[in-house]
Amino acid sequence: MVDTGIFTGRSPKDKYFVDEPSSNGNIWWSHINFKVSEAIFDELYKKCVNYLSHKKLYVFDGYAGANPETRVSLRVVSEKAWQHHFCTNMFLRPTKEELVGLDPEFTIINACGIKNENFKQHGMNSEVFVIFHLAKKICIIGGTEYGGEMKKGIFSVMNYKLPLQGILSMHCSANVGQDGDTALFFGLSGTGKTTLSTDPNRKLIGDDEHGWDDNGIFNIEGGCYAKVINLDPKTEPDIYEAIRKDALLENVVYDPQTKIVDYSSAAKTENTRVSYPIFHINNIQVPSKGGHPKTIIFLTYDAFGVLPPVSKLSIEQAMYHFLSGYTAKVAG
Repeated sequence: MVDTGIFTGRSPKDKYFVDEPSSNGNIWWSHINFKVSEAIFDELYKKCVNYLSHKKLYVFDGYAGANPETRVSLRVVSEKAWQHHFCTNMFLRPTKEELVGLDPEFTIINACGIKNENFKQHGMNSEVFVIFHLAKKICIIGGTEYGGEMKKGIFSVMNYKLPLQGILSMHCSANVGQDGDTALFFGLSGTGKTTLSTDPNRKLIGDDEHGWDDNGIFNIEGGCYAKVINLDPKTEPDIYEAIRKDALLENVVYDPQTKIVDYSSAAKTENTRVSYPIFHINNIQVPSKGGHPKTIIFLTYDAFGVLPPVSKLSIEQAMYHFLSGYTAKVAG
């Protein structure tokens, strides 16, 4: 179990992309994707490197993407052992043969212990920063320990790379039935993707991030990152049983005497989480790939009661709701 400190969720207003010629024409600059200059990146990069040069470091090498033809080799450098373990749970682990001479295509440098005190002069949001330099293939993180920044950081990279190869990157879970019928569950964080795709009667392909190419779909990750607030073994037995050796609980409350976790407590955050390798789920698809989906479900946390509980959509309606991504704001 780990406590991620002040930040128990992602900091989307602190995520930036370097404004450089090789990528700026491909990025949708908006209230979601913010620009930062090369000079600011270089300054903070040097600060991260200088800070970590005096630390014991943990290095994870692995992959994102279950399709060998389009997967991305990656490296994550961190100062905390649990962050390394988080990456081991969440990304695809290389074989011993693959690990020898693995040349990472993208690197995350997680210097969570430093802050950007000059953020106002830089025109940035806060002391926290998650900055991507797509030309140099580096992401630097500072000011937040939250593990999901590394997970979603690599997803941001795949969201950039895959569409340029004609592949749709998707924030969805996926499973497959006995007849090979693949289903996708689209939804923002907290809408139930992990819960609904983890079905004892269907094989899990993945719980959060996928690509869709000419041959079908594939998981981007090697693990699951499930919310555990109010986790009940009766209603979510597979997720409950996945919490065993090597699973990593984040920001949960537990009794220091009995060591028993209180999943009902939101004393630290509503966004209590657990990461675990996908093989902690007994009923999984190996490899983590499926055919073209026959069923696509959009999940919405509709706190305002705007939508009916269940709707069957036309193609035009499905396109609209896919683009709108409507949901209420949920922790995570």
